[in-house]
Amino acid sequence: MKLFIGLGNPGKQYEHTHHNVGFDTIDVLADKWGIDMNQTKFNAVLGMAHRPEGKVVLMKPLTYMNLSGEAVRPLMDYYDIDIEDIVVIYDDMDIDKGTLRLRQKGSAGGHNGIKSLIQHLGTQNFNRVRIGISRPPQGMKVPDYVLSRFSKEEWPDMEKAFDKAADACAFFTEKPFAEVMNKFNQK
Repeated sequence: MKLFIGLGNPGKQYEHTHHNVGFDTIDVLADKWGIDMNQTKFNAVLGMAHRPEGKVVLMKPLTYMNLSGEAVRPLMDYYDIDIEDIVVIYDDMDIDKGTLRLRQKGSAGGHNGIKSLIQHLGTQNFNRVRIGISRPPQGMKVPDYVLSRFSKEEWPDMEKAFDKAADACAFFTEKPFAEVMNKFNQK
């Protein structure tokens, strides 16, 4: 079983914000795979499917970003999902907007959602798809920036990034994450 976790904040006011790229990618993946995101369990919105490659679970925690681990850990325990079989999709300000970076481990790098996951999973060693959102413009505070929406001009490039991130997740259902990184990490 593979678990794909998109980080974000629930609610209309947070839709398509910089901080919700994980939610946006899960929506693209659900659409590609024809999965209804219609279950609410473990303080998350879930979609599940049996695919030829095995069972997949798509997850959008409803705990708000900073408490993401509180939703993920109970679901992993209930379904007995190994840490090697998860992928966490989230925003990264230190990467150029629309660029993907995949890693198998690392620190939180100041990202509170990842801090929560590390705390609740008890390890920094989990697969990640980081989607670049770039740094805020001069004079804009980080919280205001991550909770703001992409401009109309930026949105098409972000949609391409979500699509590519979803393709990386799909590839992980068939190949080890090291191969996924080799194929999808952008120079």
